[in-house]
Amino acid sequence: MAHTLLSVGSTAPSRSLRLDSDAVMQARIELAACFQLAAQYGFEEGVCNHFSAVVPGHDDLFFVNPYGYAFAEITASRLLVCDFEGHVVDGEGKPEATAFYIHARLHRAMPRVQAAFHTHMPNATALCLLEGPPLLWLGQTALKFYGRTAVDEDYGGLALDESEGDRIAAALGDADVLFLKNHGVMVAGASIAEAWDDLYYLERAAEVQVKAMSSGRALKAVPHDVAQRTYEQMRVGDKESARAHLDSGMRLLLARGNGFDK
Repeated sequence: MAHTLLSVGSTAPSRSLRLDSDAVMQARIELAACFQLAAQYGFEEGVCNHFSAVVPGHDDLFFVNPYGYAFAEITASRLLVCDFEGHVVDGEGKPEATAFYIHARLHRAMPRVQAAFHTHMPNATALCLLEGPPLLWLGQTALKFYGRTAVDEDYGGLALDESEGDRIAAALGDADVLFLKNHGVMVAGASIAEAWDDLYYLERAAEVQVKAMSSGRALKAVPHDVAQRTYEQMRVGDKESARAHLDSGMRLLLARGNGFDK
């Protein structure tokens, strides 16, 4: 179900770049940690899903995972740097085709999206297979996303050209989470830490919703005014909480001897 890039993914024309700054190296390490953590929690699907992040100091470049590697194999040095034209600026290998066409177009169209995580993680994807709204406002964790989600109802097959990437970017709009019906989810963040935090809690919210729905009993929704107030409470300090969440995950990975930072 994955396709390597054909006309894109070639080596970029020569240009003077500095890709060894502290900020660039830190972003590499953080993004690699997100891959490792996603693998640990079962968010990956074979070698087919993809995360990206804008390269600090280079708004026309983004990190992405190379095709053919499971999330658990991704390290900081294994990440590719690509430009929006499909050239690999740094790294060995090529991105998977849909990874390029979705992420390049998303980052180009929406500079606010500094990190974009696309998965077919099981519980959130299960909600994408249902008629009607995917995420319901039933539990406290779900309320983190109140007013922050969008739904793409028009699955059109694999994203193998720029038009599909543009369509997905338009469907995201001002939202931070896009449910792609019959497909999976895209989480867009202003930072790598915020994207990871949202990805983790989105799957947790989806998991408990799926369990509640499987009971066959009536679902109890949170009233709008309470949901809105709770969302606002959660957004206070959300960036700091996301930062602490990723830092914690990175410490745990290092304590286990995980080499994501290499």
